[in-house]
Amino acid sequence: MSVEELAEEWELTLGEPYPPGADGVVVRAELGDGTRAVLKVASRHRENEQEADALDRWNGDGAARLLRRDDERGALLLERCEPGTFLSVGADDPIGVLVGLLPRLWIDATGFRTLADEVAWWDLGGDIGELAQELAATQGELVLAHQDLHAENVVAAEREPWLVIDPKPLAAEREFAVAPIVRGPELGHSKRDVLYRLDRLCAELGLNRERARGWTIVQTTAWAEGASVDLHEVVEWLS
Repeated sequence: MSVEELAEEWELTLGEPYPPGADGVVVRAELGDGTRAVLKVASRHRENEQEADALDRWNGDGAARLLRRDDERGALLLERCEPGTFLSVGADDPIGVLVGLLPRLWIDATGFRTLADEVAWWDLGGDIGELAQELAATQGELVLAHQDLHAENVVAAEREPWLVIDPKPLAAEREFAVAPIVRGPELGHSKRDVLYRLDRLCAELGLNRERARGWTIVQTTAWAEGASVDLHEVVEWLS
């Protein structure tokens, strides 16, 4: 079924599409009552297959609201976040914004794929594989974590100043949840930038720095292929 056919079925008026991305077609839409929304139709894969579940669990608390879903067709109707400016360019203190948002996302993760399962699927070798296994086996409380929460998956909105989008959820300890922020180039790609983010996030969120550092090394290694910058540099800076 095409986006147009889905829009007709859901009684949506389609507007301008967003720039093409890795997650399929994303287009502005309007409901019959004038509510502004976003229609997203994506090919489902391991990392996004529980996206709708995460948005439903958060229920708009710090994240875009889920308005409707069709899992079989990979379709989501979402709250539209406007003006939609990325956190990476629209905030004076983006780390401060993330420090405020993260604890709101860390809720009950029952029913979500676990970080231990993800580590097994990554199947990392050598010392980093051993580190991954050790960390996975000794986690603290598991919460709902967005494993791709970088500063361009947080956007300016009207209902709240900033809302999280595009979750790739896992049940994981809190220290893992800061890894994408620490490694991500959106807020600067240098050893100084990476260490600043690690130190500040751990200090202000009360996290174990060594575990957060270890998880960043592990997930950065697992996600390095195809990245827009050399993520192996991040591993070197943190080692």
